[in-house]
Amino acid sequence: MRRTALPQHHEVSINGITMHIAEQGKGPLVLLLHGWPESWYSWRHQFQPLADAGYRVVAPDQRGYGATDSPEDVDQYTILHLVGDVVGLIHALDEKQAVIVGHDWGAPVAWHTAQLRPDLVRGVAGLSVAPTPRSRVPPLAAARRRFGDGFYQIYFQQTGVAEAELTKDVPTTFRKILAGIGDGPLVAPEGGGFLDRMANPETLPEWLTEDDITAFADQYARNGFTGGLNWYRNIDRNWELTTPWQHTQLTPPALYVTGDRDVVRGFYPPDFLENLPTLVPNLRAVLDLPGCGHWTQQERPDEVNNALLNFLQTL
Repeated sequence: MRRTALPQHHEVSINGITMHIAEQGKGPLVLLLHGWPESWYSWRHQFQPLADAGYRVVAPDQRGYGATDSPEDVDQYTILHLVGDVVGLIHALDEKQAVIVGHDWGAPVAWHTAQLRPDLVRGVAGLSVAPTPRSRVPPLAAARRRFGDGFYQIYFQQTGVAEAELTKDVPTTFRKILAGIGDGPLVAPEGGGFLDRMANPETLPEWLTEDDITAFADQYARNGFTGGLNWYRNIDRNWELTTPWQHTQLTPPALYVTGDRDVVRGFYPPDFLENLPTLVPNLRAVLDLPGCGHWTQQERPDEVNNALLNFLQTL
């Protein structure tokens, strides 16, 4: 019987911060970028299959998360910093290119890296969050008009408010976000908090265990939630900084994976899947998983792994 290997953990110095990474396998580099509020651990089901297929799989704790440094200043979390971290990580690993896979917030980082540095990107895959055209007005103003002041991205702008709510009981926070998020709009009730409309399930779904909840909670013991929330606090700044690249297409080969119960689907127009090729002309495949919610690679690991491996084989 073949023994299942475990990722190896180490640190690399990138752009003035120390970044923790998990790594397994040898071969062409595949970077796995997590979202909020997650860590390298959200890719636990992807390491072995990709490594077995002949790839070097690296999943960092991104800037402000887990065991990676969390700079104090809010403006140290712009999309240019985050893309810069990916570029720095590729070079720190002595590689010239990578396939970049991102989920949730990791997806915009992956898409923007492919857009800004296509020379470094052999292929790009986004899970849950799709590339979108640049809005005509600052994104937070558009979100406020559409969803109101209770929309989670607006709520997260208040420094210290979301932190206090999320850190009050960290295991319960993760139970609610991972297992109770549902597929409705992420809008807090008037006078309430982000978690107030989420269920606290007595029984976890099959894809999530109590050990998983403990792992995420333990990883947030070092940096807390501020670093990840600071990504949201740069949404409008990112809109300003990326002005020079508006109308620039994503040219590397691409894959998009989504679920029809993903809460993010409510942010997009009904025809967004059909219109993706206008932004991503080399879109190789789209996988729309029936019954899948937001935590794509954790909820449906086998189908996600197969999609990634099929995509990698086309490169």
